[in-house]
Amino acid sequence: MGALPKRRISRTRQARRRAHYLKLEMPHMVRCPQCKTLRLAHTVCPACGTYKGIEVLEIEDNAE
Repeated sequence: MGALPKRRISRTRQARRRAHYLKLEMPHMVRCPQCKTLRLAHTVCPACGTYKGIEVLEIEDNAE
């Protein structure tokens, strides 16, 4: 016969063990050195279109 548990595992303990992979984390955000808005790390800034000080995207100004 196989191994049997000595004690019953409570619902809370069981749920905590199963839910460890459900924890959500915020993405790593950094300030853009050009326009000072928050952006994802290692990506082109969506506000000004620069990456590592080089303009990669042309951003049209729709402030009208």
